[in-house]
Amino acid sequence: MLVRDRMTPNPITITPDISVTEALRLMGDKKIRRLPVVERTGKLVGIVSDRDLFQASPSPATSLAIWEIHDLLAKLTVDKTMATDVITVTEDTPLEEAARVMVDRRIGGLPVMKGDALVGIITESDLFQALLELLGGRRHGVRLTVTTTGAKGTLADVAQTIYQAGGDIVGLGFSEVDGGTSDTWVNTFKVQGVDKDKLVEAIRPHVREIKDVRET
Repeated sequence: MLVRDRMTPNPITITPDISVTEALRLMGDKKIRRLPVVERTGKLVGIVSDRDLFQASPSPATSLAIWEIHDLLAKLTVDKTMATDVITVTEDTPLEEAARVMVDRRIGGLPVMKGDALVGIITESDLFQALLELLGGRRHGVRLTVTTTGAKGTLADVAQTIYQAGGDIVGLGFSEVDGGTSDTWVNTFKVQGVDKDKLVEAIRPHVREIKDVRET
């Protein structure tokens, strides 16, 4: 899965000279939390989040009158609050690489570039949606979490066992324990087409531990 498969294409953008008030109003109207900032030529020059804009606003404890606050925000432009050192990705960046960048840099969205052109934006919400689908979060079935060894062929063996029990895997996720310092893996399956008790009975000899099983 690549960024192009999950990004929002042709994102809403603003110019650096737009006021903070206008930018906040646009975010509220469109129900978005960040806006790429582009020059009138289309060149990407920054990105601004609702948090950036709120931090630029006067504190509730300010002694300014309400009309003075509105006047101040109407004069304050986005170029004074936006981030200019913009981290971007390309359309063909693997989705997990985009997620790694967001986590490592503690940012919630990345503009997507094709050469010098802004073609999309990918956000944490897009990643949550992808995770939901990968784990079969919108499908009914048996959700099974087990631990296994990291030995070659282990996942194939478990998948084959589920198939032989009559199950159909419609969601899958797995992770290393202790950051890869252990040989134990945690695997979560969403399975349809098989009774929960039958699935547990079939799978138990092939795993180290059944950590959780439930019908969802």
